Amino acid sequence: MVKLRARCLLLGDAAVGKSCLSHIFYNDGSLFQKNYSLTTGVELVMKCINIPETNDSVWGEPSLLCLVFDLTNEQSFANCTCWMERVQAHCKGLHVPGVLVGNKSDLSARREVQASVAKEWAQSKGLEYHETSAKEMDNCDAPLLSLAQSFYSLYQEQREIMQNLGPG
Repeated sequence: MVKLRARCLLLGDAAVGKSCLSHIFYNDGSLFQKNYSLTTGVELVMKCINIPETNDSVWGEPSLLCLVFDLTNEQSFANCTCWMERVQAHCKGLHVPGVLVGNKSDLSARREVQASVAKEWAQSKGLEYHETSAKEMDNCDAPLLSLAQSFYSLYQEQREIMQNLGPG
């Protein structure tokens, strides 16, 4: 069995739930930290996941993007444009599969960003859109599993290209 490794950039404004989502995903949905402490600097988390219906898994290091905003904070959504510009400048034209995640869906009474607006923006940037509630541990795996599937698809495409280049 081959193992695929990817680096996933988890970006967004402060206090939108990036660390919480990563910890819930890492711990298979068994940990929501109620005591919030602001992450300063970089936090590294590694997790192996199996992609259904595959037994393949080592290929380069393409980046994946998980851009997170707070559904109750319109400014955090507006700032996603700046985050995307930074990613595009850093990646210099490389295709970066990604997802846009609207977190804190449990706070529906305080919602400032409508799903249709976020979905339209995500599609215009080539991103999939997901809504989650880290607090309720609702739909937290979906964005990262979607990224894993996208990464595997890229691997399959590259593998096919390499096989077609082989002697024949």
